Amino acid sequence: MIAKLSGILDSVSQNFLILDVGGVGYMVFASPRTLTRVGISGDPVSLLIDTQIREDAFNLYGFFDSAEQEWFRLLTSVQGVGAKAAMAILGVVPPDQLGFAIASGDAAMIRRADGVGPKLATRIVTELKDKAGKIDLKPNRSGKTMINKTAAEDHDMTVDHDAVSALVNLGYTRSEAYRAVLAVKSKSNDNSKIDDIIKMALKELVS
Repeated sequence: MIAKLSGILDSVSQNFLILDVGGVGYMVFASPRTLTRVGISGDPVSLLIDTQIREDAFNLYGFFDSAEQEWFRLLTSVQGVGAKAAMAILGVVPPDQLGFAIASGDAAMIRRADGVGPKLATRIVTELKDKAGKIDLKPNRSGKTMINKTAAEDHDMTVDHDAVSALVNLGYTRSEAYRAVLAVKSKSNDNSKIDDIIKMALKELVS
């Protein structure tokens, strides 16, 4: 099982790249996000790898960071979500936004991915919502949102859903509202009044 590949970038195609590792060219499928971050031909590249073996294929999927890899694994754990659909989702909803979309029930954002219809998007949000509640949605020092399997399980209680609903009624998407309220709750006293939370969340949204 291949877990990581480091080599020289040979070329980049629409949905995969060729990585030269010691003279052997590996075809590695990747999301648009990763493909735009690997550089140009001749650059050194190191990717985390998931290997999928089927009767008719031996496919490698590469990730620039562990956050994207973890989300890929979570997405493909949902029935009906294959590697292609997972990569498409990660292409339109980066890891630092995907947790907010799922935790807030924003299936519309998931539907932006090619090949993901309303039913599948709803299934993804429904099945992963509890898991998204255990994700550390705050960026770490590198700026990447990391999945933390030991995060406090009472995550949902840190967000005032009435404030989220109020912001949605003002025209913001659920994921935008959820993210803004979560940011406010992380900075202020959990006992803040709903009006204060909404005012501070609006400042987050326009900043």
